[in-house]
Amino acid sequence: MATIKKKAWPELFEKVAAGKKNFDLRLNDFEINEGDMLVLEEWDPEKKEYTGRTIEKKVGYVFRFKPDELPFYPAEEIKEKGLQIISLE
Repeated sequence: MATIKKKAWPELFEKVAAGKKNFDLRLNDFEINEGDMLVLEEWDPEKKEYTGRTIEKKVGYVFRFKPDELPFYPAEEIKEKGLQIISLE
């Protein structure tokens, strides 16, 4: 099990803190796996500094994909319409 620290902008950090956001969309530029701990560190983009607030969450399922390689949607449609992540409760 690894611990991974990542920046979180205030509006997204607040939604995780309130329990409303139970997913995280990230660029796939680091290794993270089921069972790891994700530490979100609140980042103020205007001041360009951390606020000092953190939240630690255990990682569940990790779905990695490249938009142009999704087998169930044509690449042209993804480019035109984009994607959305849907949280399930």
